[in-house]
Amino acid sequence: MEKPYAQSAEKHARFLPMYHGVAFILLVINFLWSLYQTVMHFSWGALVAFGVAFALILVFFFARLMAITVQDRVIRLEERLRMERLLPADLKPRIPEFDIDQIVSLRFASDAELPDLARKVLDEKLTDRKVIKKMIKTWRPDFLRA
Repeated sequence: MEKPYAQSAEKHARFLPMYHGVAFILLVINFLWSLYQTVMHFSWGALVAFGVAFALILVFFFARLMAITVQDRVIRLEERLRMERLLPADLKPRIPEFDIDQIVSLRFASDAELPDLARKVLDEKLTDRKVIKKMIKTWRPDFLRA
């Protein structure tokens, strides 16, 4: 897969211009126009158009939320398998202690630094994704993201 940019803790979010920019802006314009039409020229047709515009905004957000939820579940599976392979024997029984935020953040840690970072995250009960990501010294990029 093409690597469009270098990833780091500061720059790793995926931005799709056609989705996050164009589609969202068009949906908002449609919503505002439908709201205007409903308020200024009320009719049942205008009200239905407003309802559809609102539903499209909901679909936009829930589609993204569902994709991210599935992505997090896949990451959880991949990273648990990776941890089984890389963590020392004393940490392997603690793999179920990791919550989804910890696992999703640790996926960016290189294989070499994962064991020490995983121990620190569990021992200090760190759960903030940003804090964990900033602790990573050697970033392992992820370009296959939803």
